[in-house]
Amino acid sequence: MCGRFAQYRIPWEYVEKIGIQLPLLGGLSPEPIGRYNVPPRSRVQLLHQDDDGLRLEPVPWGYAPFWAQGKRPPAINARVETAATSRFFRDVWAAGRAIVPADGWYEWKRHPDDPKVKQPYYIHLRDSEPMFFAAIGQFQRGGALEPAEGDGFVIITSPSDAGMLDVHDRRPLVLSAECAAHWLDPELSPGEAEHLALEHGLPVDAFDWYPVGRAVGNVRNEGAHLIARISDPIL
Repeated sequence: MCGRFAQYRIPWEYVEKIGIQLPLLGGLSPEPIGRYNVPPRSRVQLLHQDDDGLRLEPVPWGYAPFWAQGKRPPAINARVETAATSRFFRDVWAAGRAIVPADGWYEWKRHPDDPKVKQPYYIHLRDSEPMFFAAIGQFQRGGALEPAEGDGFVIITSPSDAGMLDVHDRRPLVLSAECAAHWLDPELSPGEAEHLALEHGLPVDAFDWYPVGRAVGNVRNEGAHLIARISDPIL
């Protein structure tokens, strides 16, 4: 699962890494995004391909189709095993693929005997490069100045494996820069996108993780200290 992540670099560092040779519409801020504690329901920088180029724009993290809005809180994640065929996500799988550029994410390891006791861990790529979460959603098109009602996105998740299972049994679907570029291609069919998502996520051994302070559990807390390794985890 992914319920909190970090997105702190200068926007161009993500866009340059992904390497799509298309116009970048709307420009990019020269300042670091600087978010070390991105929570659901907040507006997040989301990369998607429009008819005339790429856009990196803030979109709410959370999505529900129009017929489900108001019935329950918007979803924040979608399981890779079912998202392509689920009635809930089927339309945005076909026409709303996007990438969340990120630097790492947090998971909370639960005590086996007391689930109220939890230790946060920060998970990042071993090479410390930017990562690209596969996402789907509804967002502005054609340079619209204001988001439409119902705009939002979800992060696709996949099963954990190996040692990461000790922290959590789900994780974001992280794509290589090359696969992320394919994911954004509007010419990629829904079936091809499903194959890419199921077969080409980065393996667990591409990541490293370590315990961090419990301050990240409060969405009001922000700053680079949140991703600092601690030496005395409770789990």
